[in-house]
Amino acid sequence: MGDNRGVVYLGPNKVEVQDIDDPKMQSPDGRKIEHGVILKVVSTNICGSDQHMVRGRTTAAPGLVLGHEITGEVFEIGSDVEMVSKGDLVSVPFNVACGRCRTCREQNSGVCLTVNPSRPGGAYGYVDMGGWIGGQSRYVLVPYADFNLLRFPDKAQAMARIRDLTMLTDILPTGFHGAVTAKVGVGSTVYIAGAGPVGLAAAASARILGAAVVMIGDMNPARLAHAKKVGFEPIDLTQHDRLGELIEHVVGIPEVDSFIDAVGFEAKGHGGAEQPAVILNQAMAVTRAAGAIGIPGLYVTEDPGAVDEAGKTGNLSLRFGQGWAKSQSLHTGQTPTLRYNRQLMQAILHGRLPIADIVNATVISLEDAAAGYADFDKGAAKKFVLDPHGLLGAAEAA
Repeated sequence: MGDNRGVVYLGPNKVEVQDIDDPKMQSPDGRKIEHGVILKVVSTNICGSDQHMVRGRTTAAPGLVLGHEITGEVFEIGSDVEMVSKGDLVSVPFNVACGRCRTCREQNSGVCLTVNPSRPGGAYGYVDMGGWIGGQSRYVLVPYADFNLLRFPDKAQAMARIRDLTMLTDILPTGFHGAVTAKVGVGSTVYIAGAGPVGLAAAASARILGAAVVMIGDMNPARLAHAKKVGFEPIDLTQHDRLGELIEHVVGIPEVDSFIDAVGFEAKGHGGAEQPAVILNQAMAVTRAAGAIGIPGLYVTEDPGAVDEAGKTGNLSLRFGQGWAKSQSLHTGQTPTLRYNRQLMQAILHGRLPIADIVNATVISLEDAAAGYADFDKGAAKKFVLDPHGLLGAAEAA
């Protein structure tokens, strides 16, 4: 090594690719570990959750190395690693998880109890998630490797589909989790709030789960056009603020079986003003009685840029009574990626889930990351994939 570079958050709306320290076999508090591996990063994606931090909407401190969507080649292994070998190509769940605590053993690895001293759940390169160094870099440490890593069975086959497989780290399992927790099944009518990458991944997941109609609502014309291009029903939220009527134009009634919130706390209402609870209230209004609402969109405990004092501590004004009265189920929280990533890998490898085309995966170099963040912030209908070593470009050219 000795040539590590990473995307560093420097303050609101400013990121820069800098020289960073090589990863070491140690935890954030400095303890030596032998259960980890160091990866040579093959691909690493820009996520909407990263964008929340870059906009200054969290308490992230300058100097944070970003990136939690990581696919890589095993470069170095600790002495307590048995299930992967040097040279293996692997997918890394964005959740840092020990595999040993109660929640991990229950397959709730998104809220591991041991990897973050401040609260349940850990992640790479993310505020308040345990201090683990991010993977928008050339090399990165992954702890508890035997538990966390998903090894691709055929390296050449995987590299041929790497633009798809890079989505296994976060957005595809997150979209799938949203669809599963919204109880999408054969014949379901589904509405998804947000036509960004997670919303599109949720739509792809709803389709593979058998939904009859998949609607995606947004105010961004480029994203709506792309959603239509890849086979989903776009709902233009700039038309008016009566979501039920917009849904009725498509399915004949002003309600759906399943609702997925893929936007989260930076939601905007009709007219463009920020209304962090608007989607959750819409969800309870248009989801049928005994229907289900999946909420993979991010909601934070602290938001310095909130529109009101309550929002700064994650308090939202919800009309919860309507959801209660309709016996709706709501499911929140970080996705336990390991619960889904192996099955989704199989769907990709066997041609069932062309997720790269669905989310419009766009490969750029690591050094161009700042430009990618800027374009994504402007609402580009793309999912930016960083290529730290030029390996994706080489794979696409082959």
